[in-house]
Amino acid sequence: MARPREFDTDAALDGAITVFSEHGYEGSSAQMLVDAMGIGRQSLYAAFGDKWQLYCAAVRRYGMGECAAHFEALRSGARAIDGIGAMLRRVVETAATPCLGVGSTCEFGASRPDLVDIHAALGRTLHMAIASRMRDAQREGDVAASLDPEALAQFLIANIAGIRVAGRGGADRSTLAALQEMVMRALR
Repeated sequence: MARPREFDTDAALDGAITVFSEHGYEGSSAQMLVDAMGIGRQSLYAAFGDKWQLYCAAVRRYGMGECAAHFEALRSGARAIDGIGAMLRRVVETAATPCLGVGSTCEFGASRPDLVDIHAALGRTLHMAIASRMRDAQREGDVAASLDPEALAQFLIANIAGIRVAGRGGADRSTLAALQEMVMRALR
């Protein structure tokens, strides 16, 4: 009879997220993972399958958390444009911290269908939320009505990734804030 799991799966995944974010999939050893997760190797494999399944679970959990934080920021503020600005400020504030979403895209591109599916599902949800707020901002007169909200959502998502890469590459806070400001100006 199998023993019941004696660890918090979400906390263990958070440990894996930290390792994968910093070192990528290839650079993360099983020992690094079990140390960060606070579990033994047998528990890792019993709970998550193999390293790739753990990686996919970590990317999914990380992405869901990031989307939730983006949605919260988008809903903040009296006007839609305030929420859009809050989301970009949040990205600037966290840009020095490795992003597992961007890192996994850089490491694997579109070469792994299961990872592509995870990114696509999360990306669709984020895209829809941003496009909706862009439409709101257009109705409020804060974003140019001539701009396509769907294209603007793609533009913001691409710039979020760019700001994160710049932050990971060592760009200072003022450089990242200037990138944020350029994105906001492009909406007018």
